Amino acid sequence: MTSVAVIAHTAKELGGGLPELRQVLAEEGVTDPLWREVSKSKQVPNHARYLLERGADVIFVWGGDGTVQRCADSLAGSGATLAILPAGTANLLGTNLGVPKDIREAVRIGLHGERRALDLGVMNGEHFAVMAGVGLDALMIRDAPAGLKDRFGRMAYVVAGAKHLRAKPMRVHVRVNDAKWFTGKASCILFGNVGKVLGGITVFHDARPDDGVLEAGVLTAKGFAQWARVAGRTATGRPDRSPFIRTTRGDVFDITLDRKVPYELDGGDRKPRKRFSVTVAPAAILVAVPDGAEGEDR
Repeated sequence: MTSVAVIAHTAKELGGGLPELRQVLAEEGVTDPLWREVSKSKQVPNHARYLLERGADVIFVWGGDGTVQRCADSLAGSGATLAILPAGTANLLGTNLGVPKDIREAVRIGLHGERRALDLGVMNGEHFAVMAGVGLDALMIRDAPAGLKDRFGRMAYVVAGAKHLRAKPMRVHVRVNDAKWFTGKASCILFGNVGKVLGGITVFHDARPDDGVLEAGVLTAKGFAQWARVAGRTATGRPDRSPFIRTTRGDVFDITLDRKVPYELDGGDRKPRKRFSVTVAPAAILVAVPDGAEGEDR
């Protein structure tokens, strides 16, 4: 018998809110789900473990990318199904998998949709579902003011990122599957499990969340002129064709920098480090997806 649970980030909005979610679940016969609410995404892991200990095998996650990432990290390897309720500024895993921003349909998918085994990336021991980054993108996420994000959504990240375009680049050494791949100066390093990021932009054209590898990109652009050229290529959906981007794929990455810099996992910033270990965890989590849908990642 299925045991249904909900983890809800109370600051995130979707449709008629949590009252509508309770009503739709009740109409589906789920009248008394295990229910936990959080005010910050970093509170999610304790609640996710609590729900798993009480036998939850379908866990609905109401929130944005950070909330989903924290839950995916806790559910990895558990056999429980992650069901996405795409609230918040963005929910890129839901977007890539075709989960709509509609409570009734998202609940239907969570309860009755297909179960798809997806890979997760692992950076410094923590799982991510969409993308991880070192350098500029982490600074952009860290410095986007909460009030600006609430008011302008994705544009807040653009505003925050602009002030770092002239920042001193990092000296980077990257090994892929135990072979030297890149040594030089870079402003950003990205790792992708899926293709699309903010605004529906495709960063990694061939990324799939069930192929057992991660995509990686090193961005060497500096200054407004070079970043404008990168933006132009990115807007066409083929940033890999930019002369300021190098891409590869693999399942084990080792990165060493010349100084400590912040990093991010699915839009959540983490404290600065100089060394990074990135691997892939194949088929690490079950996610509810639309029936017969391959998702937008293919």
